[in-house]
Amino acid sequence: MDSINLRGQRALVTGASSGIGAACALALGRAGAAVAVNYLDQKDAAERMCARLHDAGARAIPLQGDVGSEQDIERMFRTAVREFGGLDILIGNAGIEKRAMIADMSLDDWSRVIAVNLTGQFLCARAAVRQFC
Repeated sequence: MDSINLRGQRALVTGASSGIGAACALALGRAGAAVAVNYLDQKDAAERMCARLHDAGARAIPLQGDVGSEQDIERMFRTAVREFGGLDILIGNAGIEKRAMIADMSLDDWSRVIAVNLTGQFLCARAAVRQFC
């Protein structure tokens, strides 16, 4: 990422408090982007990621929200746009898995996976496109 310059760019990364999302957020910040760090329930981890981004010279804010919730997505994007003055980049990383054989999986578990992994990606992409245009 040393050769990529994202100064002036503003990003929102879903699921950025751990794993791949955290790595994406850190790479974006190191390249100069301001980063909104989305998390569901790992507030401490999101705040640590923001501290790492600040240490790298990037502006960062934690954004709590469930990507399976349209209201949460709309609130997250409004907050990021208000704080950063707009958005240029979306990394739709948030996802969940419920490990179970199909015969044992509940409909509630199935519905939650679909809400986060599919509907959440749609909601984030739609909100991003509305900001990008």
